[in-house]
Amino acid sequence: MSKQNINTQEKVSPMTTCAGCPIGLVARTVLGLVDGPAVVTGATGCMEVTSTIYPNTSWKVPYIHSVFGNAGATISGIETAWRALTAKQSRINANDYAGQTQKDKSKKPKFIAFAGDGGSYDIGLQALSGALERGHDFLFVTYDNEGYMNTGHQRSGATPLGASTQTTPAGKESIGKSIRRKDLMKIVTAHRPAYAATANVGFLADFERKVKKALSVQGPSFILVFSPCVPLWKYPESQTISIAKLGTETNFWPLYEYENGNYKLNYEPKEKIPVEEFYKTQGRFKHLFKREDKEKIFQDIQEVTDQEWKNIKKMCE
Repeated sequence: MSKQNINTQEKVSPMTTCAGCPIGLVARTVLGLVDGPAVVTGATGCMEVTSTIYPNTSWKVPYIHSVFGNAGATISGIETAWRALTAKQSRINANDYAGQTQKDKSKKPKFIAFAGDGGSYDIGLQALSGALERGHDFLFVTYDNEGYMNTGHQRSGATPLGASTQTTPAGKESIGKSIRRKDLMKIVTAHRPAYAATANVGFLADFERKVKKALSVQGPSFILVFSPCVPLWKYPESQTISIAKLGTETNFWPLYEYENGNYKLNYEPKEKIPVEEFYKTQGRFKHLFKREDKEKIFQDIQEVTDQEWKNIKKMCE
């Protein structure tokens, strides 16, 4: 058993997720790379409800459940409370924390927030923005499954163009969601955080490297993880990782990072695969392939994908 696996077992145990769900992998990857104490807050969502079913919990570290909209505020409060208590030498052993040297700095807990689309893109965006702007020292991890899964598979600000959801159902007069998804990374990097990156459960080594980097910096850091969802996306349970990889191979989900005002591209596909191939793998898009105007629809989707990829490459240059 590797050191990472040992740490993982100490900090988080398996969750009661749907078969094929990768959010347990997200939590175990992040916490498995924390060398030392950690304090976690989790916004209401799939990860929270599958890890804290009373009277059990998957968390082996101090954990605070926040509502959908305030994970950013909660992690800010935790980090601020630690600084205040340390300064006052109250409740926390002053000999352990006060006057730390660089050598023993690892004793300071890592403050980590997990949230889905609701707790990041939409309901929780204000609190996340405030936490980033104030410069708290924390890591905010968004597991992006492109919809509100916990509440019944509704569309979110992360839902892509053309997806059929409970609130954007496909029909004769509708292609599903008719507007493009929100670019959360642009919003986050506009706050000039210490570090920010996109990641993908299908590119685990890249994800791990970014977690290590995010945990090593001082100040706010953010990782946006592509996390396919079996029930809404409608695909076989065994295909989670392959579909996640295809998302990046088609440039639907580019991998890049931001640090000190600079952007860096982490992966460029060897060949251009049409984004239509990614859409084909999921039932949430099957209606598009039955439409008479499907060629025009996919031409528009491809043009949007190509333009976004071009813009990211330009930033990274």
